[in-house]
Amino acid sequence: MQENNYHIQPAERLQSVSEYYFSRKGKEVAQMNAAGLDVISLAIGSPDLPPSPQTVETLCREAQRPDAHGYQPTAGIMPLRQAMARFYQRWFGVTLDAATELQPLIGSKEGILHTTLAFVNPGEKVLVPNPGYPTYTSLTRLLGCEVVYYNLRPENGWQPDFAELEAMDLSGVRLMWSNYPHMPTGAPAQRSTYERLVQFARSHNLVVVNDNPYAFILGREHLSILQVPGAKECCIEFNSMSKSHNMPGWRVGMLATNAEFVSWILKVKSNIDSGTFRPLQLAAATAYDNSDAWHAEANVQVYARRRQLAGAIMDALGCQWDPQQVGMFLWGRIPDHYATCEELTERVLHEARVFITPGFIFGSNGARYVRISLCANEQKLAEALQRVQQLA
Repeated sequence: MQENNYHIQPAERLQSVSEYYFSRKGKEVAQMNAAGLDVISLAIGSPDLPPSPQTVETLCREAQRPDAHGYQPTAGIMPLRQAMARFYQRWFGVTLDAATELQPLIGSKEGILHTTLAFVNPGEKVLVPNPGYPTYTSLTRLLGCEVVYYNLRPENGWQPDFAELEAMDLSGVRLMWSNYPHMPTGAPAQRSTYERLVQFARSHNLVVVNDNPYAFILGREHLSILQVPGAKECCIEFNSMSKSHNMPGWRVGMLATNAEFVSWILKVKSNIDSGTFRPLQLAAATAYDNSDAWHAEANVQVYARRRQLAGAIMDALGCQWDPQQVGMFLWGRIPDHYATCEELTERVLHEARVFITPGFIFGSNGARYVRISLCANEQKLAEALQRVQQLA
């Protein structure tokens, strides 16, 4: 019998990343729920409320059209691009050319991939915040680029330390990721930080990408890096409908920058995917015109009530947290008697049946922190509080 030497190995790039934490841990939680343990998840930032009624109505109406189901332009249809431009003018006071300075995205993860491909060669460097969104790191590594972390620390309000940045070896750095309001720490955006980031980009001949999906969650001041004079020439800003419009599963986002940068990213995107379903784009355009009252109720009042309960959970766990945080999470420092943040989160999961996020997944500067999502209704949060309070 002939010996079978058939043996396939994955690409070497997979050695640089692991399965996304929430993908892996979600399987464990699903098994616990299947066993009847009824875990309350306060981990993932997936809004549990629906989009505005007009948004859903537009999708349903347009999907009934017999001519709505063909391929769409990768650049997005003009009604959506125009709605995005109106949104930036209305909320941020930033004027954008709908035809050339905007690019619809299938969510921010896609934008991170395409932007990195457009600007960074294999072996070149990308500045990533620590703590920060894990996808900045994983996609950078998957593309064969080098991750260079820059520190965000509580004593500096989780803002960049520009003196420390200037002292770093910045040779070969092409891109810098910024994210304000910050996830996971809830640090609000600051005009002074944006001004320094624009100056930093210019002085070091790199591109700053500001990821800005949380500007409408609890925060009453809407800031954009593109408000800084000259930012459009050296910065890109992402914005997502997932959080601000309760549309995480719709996969609609955008990036805004100068026309040349948009054209480079579109060159990448057009070779990877096709345009989003037309009725979905038209529904998204409707959502961008939601009333001020809708945003106040969906993004401020609801989350403010939930934040009070999340704060009580943090207090019950003995965690310290900053009441000035914004966004859809609460970030708290764990008590000193826990060896690691995962020791606390595993105890809460298996003894209280409440799933919260350990801060180490966001970087080494998150190792003494936990994060609670506000994407659960008040009844669930109240039940989670009762369970946590019963921990010995």
